[in-house]
Amino acid sequence: MSTALTILGIESSCDDTAAAVLRLDDAGAQVLASVVMGQAALHADFGGVVPEIAARAHAEKLDIAVREALRLSGLGLDAMDAVAVTAGPGLIGGVLAGVMCAKGIAAGAGLPLVGVNHLAGHALTPRLTDGAAYPYLMLLVSGGHCQFLIVHGPEEFARIGGTIDDAPGEAFDKVARLLGLPQPGGPEVERAAATGDPERFRLPRPLLDRAGCDLSFSGLKTAVLRTRDGIVAEKAGLMRQDRADLCAGFQAAVCDVLAEKTRRALALYMAEGPAAPLIAVAGGVAANGTIRAALRDVAAQAGARFLAPPLALCTDNAAMIAYAGAELYRRGHRDDMTLAARPRWPLDTASPAMLGHGKRGAKA
Repeated sequence: MSTALTILGIESSCDDTAAAVLRLDDAGAQVLASVVMGQAALHADFGGVVPEIAARAHAEKLDIAVREALRLSGLGLDAMDAVAVTAGPGLIGGVLAGVMCAKGIAAGAGLPLVGVNHLAGHALTPRLTDGAAYPYLMLLVSGGHCQFLIVHGPEEFARIGGTIDDAPGEAFDKVARLLGLPQPGGPEVERAAATGDPERFRLPRPLLDRAGCDLSFSGLKTAVLRTRDGIVAEKAGLMRQDRADLCAGFQAAVCDVLAEKTRRALALYMAEGPAAPLIAVAGGVAANGTIRAALRDVAAQAGARFLAPPLALCTDNAAMIAYAGAELYRRGHRDDMTLAARPRWPLDTASPAMLGHGKRGAKA
């Protein structure tokens, strides 16, 4: 690197409206400002994210988030080298709102535009926070995605496993709804599990009897539903301790599955002979303390370094988009006003789609 870059990042793929200013130079990356405006209150009564409500909220908040990020950074648009924006995958209304906002800023300020894959933002977070060297193993585990990737570069990702149905974060949210807990469900299930007995209900560990690194969480969610219904039928209700024990059992099952599949993924990655073995975890579920601890143990047993980003960078944010945009910009990547919002955008386009194809392409 020889020239410092200052990038404005914009992220709106789900229910967080985010903007950030990041500087990348020889010393590494520095987040000058990061603004995230959540929408939890807007979706609370619906038990999950409502795409139409999310899209409208993004349209109303994006310019405010950008203005605040610039204010906090102490810089104006004239100090930016480029605008990086999530162009997919995600809820199409939100992605479209972000792309159109970025296009307007780029056109008005005469700045280059860089479209970023949201998943690449998560996958490159270890380089943003710790300057991780390629290649490293990434477990991307969130509300909409779960996959093991060997990251060889900002555009070179080899998927060696992933979910064939629900993502873990989605399963956490659905279990929270089944048990009458608020949304977002991940933190609520983790909180309840802290006072629960993970051994009371022995829930299934899907696909552990099958070779490879693929995962499945749909059946686990169904097992929680059936167990809950059995308790309700027996007791005519669900007591607080019942809920806590179910949460603990569910979390333990997810943790066991992720740990074993990570052990297998690490073996495949280590077989490539990386000079400095590293496994990193990113995405919203990476904020779960129990899961982090289990993955750290697996990494230590394999002789690999374990890296998890700060909690603020686990969930959706624009700093990761700005960083991914900076790496792409250095490679000469530029987009124009034809940049399209993409609801689906696999990182590894060479591997077969895991969740099938639709009219708009492979889901993952």
